[in-house]
Amino acid sequence: MNGTFSVIIPVFNEASVINHAVEHVHHIGAGFDFEIIVVDGDAEGRTIKTLKHTGAQTITSRKGRGRQMNAGAARAQGDILIFLHTDTKLPGDAFTDISDTIHQRNHDAGAFNLGIESDRFAYRLIEKMVSIRSGITKIPYGDQAIFVKKDVFTQLGGFQEIPLMEDVEFMRRLKKSGFSICVLPKKVKTSPRRWEDEGIFYCTMRNWLLISLYLAGVRPEKLVRFYDKNEKADIVDS
Repeated sequence: MNGTFSVIIPVFNEASVINHAVEHVHHIGAGFDFEIIVVDGDAEGRTIKTLKHTGAQTITSRKGRGRQMNAGAARAQGDILIFLHTDTKLPGDAFTDISDTIHQRNHDAGAFNLGIESDRFAYRLIEKMVSIRSGITKIPYGDQAIFVKKDVFTQLGGFQEIPLMEDVEFMRRLKKSGFSICVLPKKVKTSPRRWEDEGIFYCTMRNWLLISLYLAGVRPEKLVRFYDKNEKADIVDS
């Protein structure tokens, strides 16, 4: 049993990569029953206006990754939701692996291990640390391609519409509610663009600090001032 899949891609100023992201999903999803929903946080829809693939649904919503992903989930018809960042590529057998995890291994949600598309040794260290953290906590982050049963997502009320940490908050709530989360050994491939733009050390240390403060109880509304407000309202996993 494969199930049906809804791949939800939140975007904001992603015209340069959205077509590649959608084509990649269509390529690896061949033979499966799936839909792609691209949710643009720009009211003018500047990213989705550049989308060439006619097989993807497009909608706009107010900016905010949690809000955008909720809007996509509300439109979704699949029984499994996959939340995918534009700069993250799913493994080639992702749909089979997700289906087996949900339908045969009876997990409620999950994600993949993190892979970063660069040969630099520093990224191997980041990947290793993320793998250890995810394996221990069973709380993967957004750029690990989170997937979840739609009925479970609906039952929990979806993502909180907060300016930061919506992925961490949702996965912690999922775990606390007693649902089963599986972090698959295969890796997604995520672009190193943020690390490269901001500097590997600075970006990694900043993210660790923000995560630590959030887990210590600091509200996302306060943390977001220390994050780049010109970027998407999320934290890159590292």
